[in-house]
Amino acid sequence: MSDTLPAIPELTAVVITFNEREQLPGLFESLRFAGQVVVLDGGSTDGTAALAARLGARVAVHPFDDFASQRNRALRLVRTPWVLSIDADERPEPGLAAELARAVSCGRHAAYRVPIRSRIFGRPVRFGGTQDDQPVRLFRRDAACWRHRVHERLVVRGSVGRLHHGLRHDTLPDLAAFLQKMHRYTDAQAQELAARGAPVGRCTPWVKAAREIARRLLYKGGLLDGPHGWAFCCLSGLSEWVLWRKVARTQAEPQPTRCREPGPPLPCFPWTEEHQFPQWSGAAG
Repeated sequence: MSDTLPAIPELTAVVITFNEREQLPGLFESLRFAGQVVVLDGGSTDGTAALAARLGARVAVHPFDDFASQRNRALRLVRTPWVLSIDADERPEPGLAAELARAVSCGRHAAYRVPIRSRIFGRPVRFGGTQDDQPVRLFRRDAACWRHRVHERLVVRGSVGRLHHGLRHDTLPDLAAFLQKMHRYTDAQAQELAARGAPVGRCTPWVKAAREIARRLLYKGGLLDGPHGWAFCCLSGLSEWVLWRKVARTQAEPQPTRCREPGPPLPCFPWTEEHQFPQWSGAAG
């Protein structure tokens, strides 16, 4: 990154992590414009938390339960008025730092959408559904909170603007990364769907998978991405099949009658409820 990046002391970059040690050096180098970096680790076994602390982040560890809860806990560690939520495998595009500085300075909106430019299997994907990703990532700390366990969404109190520069996301560098992410997300999502009593029939996983493949290949234009895009569309269908098989299995299992025994304490940087996140009823941004 260039040494002329604008400093934004009012901005904290917030990252939730789990075994992201290899990503941290590049991530922190790309975030030198931020006034502070906060890392909330879910109990990594590869030294992620310790490395983040050595790199200058404010670090805490809390067992991962769901994405919205974890992200809200991380917000309690923030001391600046503005927050940039970023994942460990994302990197700011050239020009984003300057645009963030302008947005924070003018304060016209309570939050801003930031485009995500996805790379899958090492190549950019322009269709297949990823072109629509413009989540709210920049926001005032006192005007937003996260909701929903898996596909978490930021609920904003106030107006939401849009930035032009975005984040480059190496979503799926290889098949192993896809399978790891698929199982992690579908485990949590299946629990949520099963708890809601989502209807599942014998053909449901197959119907959901076929619908997802068709949606990404045809409706979203994934056919135009070439072979790596076709693979992504098909793997997205596989993810749907796995998800609904897990939902069916979860609903068929007898429910536990007692609480799970607590696990061993996590190493270093213990979580404390030093600052509670404000409670309020916001409107969707």
